Parts: sequence; C-alpha cells; structure tokens
Amino acid sequence: MNNSPATTTETVRASWFRLWPWLVVVLVLLFVGFIRVRLLEIPLERDEGEYAYAGQLILQGIPPYELAYNMKLPGTFFAYALGMAVFGQTARGVHLTLLLANSLTLVLIFLLARKLFGATAGLVACAGYGIMSLSPAVCGTAAHANHFVVLFAVPATLLLWQAGESKRLAPLFFSGLLYGLAFLMKQQGIWFCLFGWAGLVWQVIPPKAVSRLPFAKAASTFGVGMVLPLGLTCLYLAATGVFAQFWFWAFGYARYYVMSDDFGLGWQYLVQHLEGTARVSAGFWLLAIMALPLALRDRELRRSAGFAAFFWVCSFLGTTTGFIFREHYFILVLPAFAMWVGLAVGSWRQVFQSATLKAMPLILFVAILGWNVWAQKELFFRLSPVQASQTIYPGNPFVESLVVAEYVREHSSPSDRLAVLGSEPEIYFLAQRHSATGYIYTYPLMELQPYAVKMQQEMISEIESNQPAYLVLVMYKTSWLIRHASDVTILHWFDAYTRAFYERVGVVGVRPTGETVRVWDAGAFNFRDPLDQFIMIYRRRPDLATGPHHPN
Repeated sequence: MNNSPATTTETVRASWFRLWPWLVVVLVLLFVGFIRVRLLEIPLERDEGEYAYAGQLILQGIPPYELAYNMKLPGTFFAYALGMAVFGQTARGVHLTLLLANSLTLVLIFLLARKLFGATAGLVACAGYGIMSLSPAVCGTAAHANHFVVLFAVPATLLLWQAGESKRLAPLFFSGLLYGLAFLMKQQGIWFCLFGWAGLVWQVIPPKAVSRLPFAKAASTFGVGMVLPLGLTCLYLAATGVFAQFWFWAFGYARYYVMSDDFGLGWQYLVQHLEGTARVSAGFWLLAIMALPLALRDRELRRSAGFAAFFWVCSFLGTTTGFIFREHYFILVLPAFAMWVGLAVGSWRQVFQSATLKAMPLILFVAILGWNVWAQKELFFRLSPVQASQTIYPGNPFVESLVVAEYVREHSSPSDRLAVLGSEPEIYFLAQRHSATGYIYTYPLMELQPYAVKMQQEMISEIESNQPAYLVLVMYKTSWLIRHASDVTILHWFDAYTRAFYERVGVVGVRPTGETVRVWDAGAFNFRDPLDQFIMIYRRRPDLATGPHHPN
C-alpha cells in the first residue's frame, strides 16, 4: 500500500480540482441570495398578488378559478401555495419561495452548461444568469411565473441531452415530465415543450430510425411524461367543479388576450426594451456573439452549440407570445443567453494556448459582470424595499396597496367579503379577505374583445349578490389600461352603487404636486381635494347589512 506524500498530494489536488467549481457556485448563490434577502420585504406587485391570492385560497381548500378568475395555467398557483406553506403567507414568504426557485435554477444552469461546454462555461452561465435574473430590466425581484417555467425547463433540457448520450428511457420520461411542468407554470412554456420534441428527434432518435420501434418507444415515453402534469391537473379541476372556468379563462379568453395588441406596437415595445437595457446587456451580447465563430470552429462543439442555439430560439419565441414583450417575459430567454456567454468564455480558453490569451475572456466577463453590479448598485445595495418598488414600478400603487389592505384587515372580520375595482389582486391577499367577485383583474373588462361587456355585467352581478363589507376603487391608469373605445359602464355603475349603499372611509393617493395623501374615516367622507391617482375605500353602511342589492 503506497501512502507516500506524493500520492497524498496528488489526491488532494484531484479533490480540489473537482471541488473548486462548486465553491464558485456557492459564492454566486451567496452573493445573489444576499441581494434577494435584503429585498425580501419589497411590496408585492399585481402578478405576485394574483399568484399569492390563488395560492392562499388553495391552502384554504378552495380550488383555482372558483373565487379568482385568471387566464394563466395553475402551476404557479400551486408553486406559491407550496412555498407559502413553508415560508408563510406574506410578501417575505413569497420572495423566499423565489429565492429558493432562483437558487435551484442557478445550480441547474451550471450543470447544463457544464455538460454542454465544460466547467468554465458552466460557471460563467451560472454567474451571468444570477445577475441578469436579478435585474429590474426583467422585474427580477418579483416572483413571476417565468422563474418557475425555467426552473423546470432547464433540468428537462439537461435530461434530454443525457438521454441522447445514454439512450435510456427513464431520463426521457422525466425530461418530458419536467417540460410538462414548465408548461403548467405558464402557457409560454409550450415553446420549451416544442423544443423538447425537436431535441428528441435530433438528439435521441438514431439516424434513419424515425419509422422504427425505437422511435415509438422513445416518443411515447417522452410524450406520456409531458402530458401527465396537465392531464392530472384537469382531472383535479374537474373533480372540484371548476374545469369549465379553467378552460374558458386559460384557453377561450386567453386567445383573445394574445391578439389584443397591435403587432407594430409590440415591436415598438421590443425596441424600447432593448434600448432601455442596452447599458447592462451590451457586454453580455458582445460575448455571446463572440461564441459563434468559436463554436463553428470545433466539430464536437458545433453539435452542442447547435442544441443550445435552438434552445435559445425557442426560449425567445416564448417572449413573443402576443407580441407584448413585457419585461419579465425575457426571463425565459436568460438561461439560453447565459449559456451562450459561457460558451464564448469556455471555448476561447480551449482555442488558445497562451495563458494570457486564455485569461482574456474570463477577465472581460468579470469586468462586464462587475459593471452590471455597479450600474444597478442602488437597487442591489442601497434602496429600501419600499424605495425599490417605487423605482422599479413608477405609477403603480403597490406600496399604497399595503396600507389599504391593512386598513381593511383591521376594520373587518375574516368572514367579510371584499371587492376591488381595479387590477390589484395583491389587496385580497394582503387583507386576507375573500373576493366578492371572481374578477380580480379589470383589464379584460377594458379590452376590445367580445367578452368585455358580459364580463362587466357578471362582475356587477357578483358584487351585488355578495354585498361585500368593503369596496376598493383603484383609479391608477396602470390598474385599468382604458382604451379610447373601452366600455366604462362599470365605473358609472360603481358611482351609483356606492352612493346608494356605501360610505367612503379611506383615501390614499398622490396630489398633482407629488405629495402623498392618506385620509381615513370621518376625514375621508368629505374629502374633495384633487388627486392625480388614488385609491378609495368604501364601507357598506351598517343599516344596509342585509339591504337591497340594487341602487334606486
């Protein structure tokens, strides 16, 4: 038995060589985690409020789409419910759920990029995604559904590549299952499913075997895994009696939503996004473009680079749904983009022999990463959670919603109902009160789509039938998005209905001078000062607790 010092030293060096990439991953997790922990209390924005309210209802035994109508698939509702069951039903609990999901995604991106391009590329992709997914350019501090889409799409892609290497069916099944879960998080996940099928044919199926038994076995295994999440969810929704609502909102109405904006305007949004994010993304784009000639130079690298390139294409197509190009949609493309940056750095180091030339792309990447952190230092290190919300979402009432929800919660009983006129579902979640109407968004009511008038009538009917203890009117432009041709019948109804049956007990708003106004109870009743944007709280008059449903 040889226990010589040389052998021991070699063993230690080998262990360190295997361990050091994971030490870097841990450092990335700690750095990104530090920033996210600092902003755990950032007020929920409306998408987070929608998911959190739906998750809150699930934890109370109420299925999705029963008290909260929504066009999104329910996967993220369940992800929120699971996270809040562990971390608590608060903004902090929601953002701890995001922290966990983002951390897992970082590790998975490292594993996928390392598998395709080597350890250096994996580390670069991990660090790049960590900073890019934090950026306000993609609303990275909010727990959007897109974070959960990529959480499942990345390991699905890793398993798909491994299935191509091993030709085993088990990785294929679980790859399909994870792609199916990515779709269940949000409809845009369908593009990753399509990538999975294309990758199956290209990566897994042997040449000239498309009509043979191996193709049938692989495709059926992959397909069963992919449809299983949605299939089981549909069975659950049918058993709980909400399948009709789910189908209408997720597929019936949703198709009009994605067609509601002008394509030319959509491209304008895309250009504005690219221009607005150029200062933090230009360096990464430079590295990603550098990867092209380097990838084409090496035959073995071309295969994995082609796989990653098509992954990027499908990821980008996920951002184009409806040609709306909202900021957080671009989270879908960040894993593929980060891998291309990793490819550029990793392949450059393989091409050149000189130590100086090998170090150049890594130094460049660190400089670009450092510039990104410096450019966003106010958000990352200085702004309070409230200031961060006001900076990222100007003109939105997310901070004001905290105050409104607190007032309603303190002045009502848990059994009281609440109705919010406006698209601020976070108020229901924060107030911990059930909605008197399933319309937790008023955007559909203002859109130029065939269901708009019927939706207004249904919302009015539900509110009149349930007689909520409190009504909240949110008159912020971003909470309605009223078009020139929008039908505003519901606002006229609201004015007459509140005059007949409610009294105003709260006003929260902003004066033309920018001064914040908060007036409660008797002071709110006769408040007449002009406000640019405001939220008003109405309490049902005590003498009408069981009174008539309709104004005279």
